[in-house]
Amino acid sequence: MSDTTHESTDDKASRGFRMPHIYVILFVFTAIAALLTHVIPAGMYDRITLPNGRVAVDPDTFRYVEAAPVGLEQFMLAVPRGLMDAAQVVFFTLIIGGMFMVIRRTGIIDVAVDKLTRRFAGRSVLMIPVLMTTFAVIATLIGTQELALVYVPVILPLMIALRFDSVVAVGTALLATTAGFTAGVLNPINTGLGQTIAQLPLYSGFGLRALLLICLTVAAIAYLMRYALKVRANPELSLMADDAKEAEKRRVYVHDDEADAMRFSPRQKWAGIATIGFFAIMVWGVLTRGWFMTEMAGLFVIMGISVGLIAGLTTTRICDAFNEGFQDVLVGAIIVGLARAVAVMLEQGQVMDTLVHGLGNLVGGLPSTFSALGMFASQFGFNFVVPSGSGQALVTMPIMAPLSDLIGVTRQSSVLAYQLGDGLSNIFFPTSGYFMATLALAGVSWDRWVRFFLPLLGIWIAIASIFLIYAQLVGWIG
Repeated sequence: MSDTTHESTDDKASRGFRMPHIYVILFVFTAIAALLTHVIPAGMYDRITLPNGRVAVDPDTFRYVEAAPVGLEQFMLAVPRGLMDAAQVVFFTLIIGGMFMVIRRTGIIDVAVDKLTRRFAGRSVLMIPVLMTTFAVIATLIGTQELALVYVPVILPLMIALRFDSVVAVGTALLATTAGFTAGVLNPINTGLGQTIAQLPLYSGFGLRALLLICLTVAAIAYLMRYALKVRANPELSLMADDAKEAEKRRVYVHDDEADAMRFSPRQKWAGIATIGFFAIMVWGVLTRGWFMTEMAGLFVIMGISVGLIAGLTTTRICDAFNEGFQDVLVGAIIVGLARAVAVMLEQGQVMDTLVHGLGNLVGGLPSTFSALGMFASQFGFNFVVPSGSGQALVTMPIMAPLSDLIGVTRQSSVLAYQLGDGLSNIFFPTSGYFMATLALAGVSWDRWVRFFLPLLGIWIAIASIFLIYAQLVGWIG
């Protein structure tokens, strides 16, 4: 009788809609991109080298070229080429997973979480605005959304111990870094590069961008705190309530308040000090040496080994911990390569420039009142295939900046439209490699994240539209 009931339940589940695995979604997108190369005419812009050494398109040189549709062999190689193109993010994801598993094996995370949980037990929700404000300010100054990959493993145990969930942890990192990156008050990645290409004074328009930062961050904090309080009051309302791995996290990190407080051993104290020291070195390298994923990954390898040895782990246990960490984030690392495969198909079929040219014509055909919003919408959509702030700026801004002169939009507004379109969609489209890797580190699937994020995305789009309409009405020049 139990077997019959089980089969009946499975049959009902199979008849209902279930979101396909993210591998399936990205593979379908890759196949669609390959098919589009047989439909969209091939086109090309010439490239020019900017004074800062970056290569951008020449907006006056678009031409249609001989068709180069993707063949079966190229499609077969899409995923391997995507993994190779995204190798920096792939290996960074793996090494972060390995390094944090080593640190977890030392026990210092468990002790630190226990101490923080006891200290903030009565005001735990205040951790969210404090952390999010810090992350947003860092992102708006140095433009590294990818630091969310570092933040999530650090704050995840704490958020679980405070009786929130993994969505709160990943939201704290992703929402804050996205708000900061998008506003880009002094962000060299989007604001600096966009304004350079548009021939605007560097970091002009500071005041409006600072106000945008406040609006986006406050909206994100209020939205996440509302969800977090709901989850803490009733864990069954969590989007992760039926997730087996989430239950395991709770078993590990949520401790009985009446239990004895955990204490650091002498070796754990030294290991904790070393961990803080390595993070300080990372911050120094990012701010003063221009370090990015490759350099941070190298530092994290040394960090995992050193902290493990100081804490008393044997070399075998350190290696086993690295391996376990690699396994935990492997899906996220592979997703990065799958996401990149979509752009690989469009580039090999030589239709990427055609898409950019078409977007420019589409925006140019809109009524002047809606031109800034049209730029925002086109940048938002284009980010699906080029989920890179600098990459999108180098491809689209050489077209959008002169186009803005013709359609009654200031160049300052065109840069803002690019920032908003690129930034807000970075944590929505599954083709964004670092975003998908961050979700994987937290154990949150893309469909669960979309269910959480979609209402806030609507709020953010409304805020973006208000700012762009205001910029259009006043002829904002900074």
